[in-house]
Amino acid sequence: MLAARRLNRTLYTVALVRMGHDARTRDYVTRRTSEGRTKREIMRSLKRYISRQLFWTLDGANA
Repeated sequence: MLAARRLNRTLYTVALVRMGHDARTRDYVTRRTSEGRTKREIMRSLKRYISRQLFWTLDGANA
């Protein structure tokens, strides 16, 4: 269970940094906010996207 919490915290940190520094992510947050999404919903979507991206990167390295 502890590893899952660490992973969640890491994904949260990566999402926060991207929200502050990555132009595409900032545009995504602006668009979703204008659609009425909450910060919590946006963060959930970003963490899902980051985890998929990370999985495919690591999976490709193992091939």
